[in-house]
Amino acid sequence: MTKRKSATIAVRTGIESDTQYHAVVPPIYLSTNYGFPAFGEVPQYDYTRSGNPNRGLLEKALYELESGEGAVVTNCGTSALNLLASTFLSPNDLIIAPHDCYGGTYRLFNTRSNKGDFKVQFVDQSDQQALAAALAKKPKLVLLETPSNPLVRVVDIEQICQQAKAVGALVAVDNTFLTPIYQQPLTLGADFVIHSTTKFINGHSDVIGGVVISKTKAHAEELAWWGNCIGATGTPFDSYMTLRGIRTLGARMRVHEESSLQILDYLKSQSLIKTIYHPSLPEHPGHEIAKKQQFGFGSMLSFEFAGSFDQLKFFVGELKLFSLAESLGGVESLICHPASMTHRAMGEAALAEAGISHLLLRLSIGLEDASDLIADLDQAFTKAKEKF
Repeated sequence: MTKRKSATIAVRTGIESDTQYHAVVPPIYLSTNYGFPAFGEVPQYDYTRSGNPNRGLLEKALYELESGEGAVVTNCGTSALNLLASTFLSPNDLIIAPHDCYGGTYRLFNTRSNKGDFKVQFVDQSDQQALAAALAKKPKLVLLETPSNPLVRVVDIEQICQQAKAVGALVAVDNTFLTPIYQQPLTLGADFVIHSTTKFINGHSDVIGGVVISKTKAHAEELAWWGNCIGATGTPFDSYMTLRGIRTLGARMRVHEESSLQILDYLKSQSLIKTIYHPSLPEHPGHEIAKKQQFGFGSMLSFEFAGSFDQLKFFVGELKLFSLAESLGGVESLICHPASMTHRAMGEAALAEAGISHLLLRLSIGLEDASDLIADLDQAFTKAKEKF
């Protein structure tokens, strides 16, 4: 049987899997433990930290969507990254990470490196010379984040995977921004895919979760062992809710992107915007790479405010349909100031190195009507111009 399309996998995983009452939607298994059929006979599930029917269905949906062979659902996205590091890195091993990665990723790897758990080097992975110099150190793991958070920079997954394999490195790709609907890194040579399932995968801003998806069963088994060992796994209820969210993933991603493209057209004409960051724009440095490796451009975008910092704060305060909040990928639209919110843990020097200024704003375009979102942005820009 040929592989089913992503939307079909997302909708049908777990449907009619209940053999007791034949429920169409799988029930929630909240039990912490499971009975052994007989003394010495180990069942499929014995203790929920080790395995659970709801988490198992979610893992199956996610690894099938990403064309992988196994997955471990974790209690948050950062936990997924931590599980990957705990499984494959030792004190003398080096991980190469993006210099402009999510602030929580930077904090995790930087802190664990300072403790001596492993070594980390943050590199501008779009700089071929800098990347080549880092790879020459023969890292154990290379982490890509493409598009990056918050500047939506794009790097060539296939090319970097080939370069990493040449020095014996494993490659993991954070695919949170695009999801398997718009990008499938394992088919481009990556060994692992990471998601904060809190974001687009769940899509409703009501569940924290993460996942590591593996290209091979062997790596998946190692991840599962460590996930159980360190207690990184997700809960049954959160898994149930996330699988429910996945069922509308394909439809949601299309509307997110359609609205973002309309908003981009509006933003291009605004005098209070200096630079817009989105891979759909021909002037975006990663535009051609994005066209090659992505199935869509996604809905996350950022822009540099052209006015003063006080004017920026006033503009944000006047918005009615964009909530000032961290996270992204939910049905509601959000605006974020990365330097003081999602990336504040990086510190000023690292922010400057990554190109994240205090005039940068990030938008997560929700599922509201695009015309209403544009009207809201317009009234806030107008008031900001009149006030200053």
